[in-house]
Amino acid sequence: MSGRGLEKDGTIAREDALSRVPEAFAPVIDAARVQITEVFDSTRLHSAYLYGSIPRGAAIPGVSDLDLLLALRHEPTEADRSDATTIEVALDRSFIQIDGVGILLSSTRALLSELERHDGGFFVACLCTPLLGGDLGEQLPRYRPTALLARETNGDLSLALPRWRRRAAEAATDADRKTLSRIAARKVVRTGFTLIMPRWDGWTSDLSESAELFGRYYPERVEQMRVAAATGRTPSADPAVLSTLIDDLGPWLAAEYTAVHGERAPRP
Repeated sequence: MSGRGLEKDGTIAREDALSRVPEAFAPVIDAARVQITEVFDSTRLHSAYLYGSIPRGAAIPGVSDLDLLLALRHEPTEADRSDATTIEVALDRSFIQIDGVGILLSSTRALLSELERHDGGFFVACLCTPLLGGDLGEQLPRYRPTALLARETNGDLSLALPRWRRRAAEAATDADRKTLSRIAARKVVRTGFTLIMPRWDGWTSDLSESAELFGRYYPERVEQMRVAAATGRTPSADPAVLSTLIDDLGPWLAAEYTAVHGERAPRP
């Protein structure tokens, strides 16, 4: 793999691996595997995946969260979501190593669909580590850092901004604001990186590196992007930070993204 996150043929390398999980998080992963298997039997679950800082080897005990994707044999139901929430709460309460658990649910049909080929499919093939079951990544193509990939992965920032503003207005506690700041900051940084990804011709999920690479092309916005990267790692309850993400950097970035790459294909 090259220093730009690419294989020798120029395709994006899978960046995560179970072998990269820091030792402190090994018991968390073992418990996640057990709980998922107990709750989602083989009639519901096709496969489960880790993603994020833990399988990249960049997680910080007590700070990082645990991110999981469950690929189901059917479209997710409310019962599936309820069961996933039960697992999230149980794991979060059991391990001081993690600060929160997030479980994404999708169907194998959706992840392998043409509509999701350059979003959900790319996510599984390049950004997820198989934890249980078969690997859907084996059924997906190799990906390159193209404008098409940029558009389909993050060409939806303009749709997220109104939701974030509503959540910010309704946030009643510092915990609410911290949760929102983490979500918004990570999305903003990843959007900033994929904005310049085809020009840089590489891939990274590291927030700090993403901010610095973005700054090579948009130096006038790099300080704001650095704040976003820091917030993505360590959430902030400061309303000023949320305002920067939602009312200043975010809207500018959404407009620039649309001008450069266009908006992603509409989803149902």
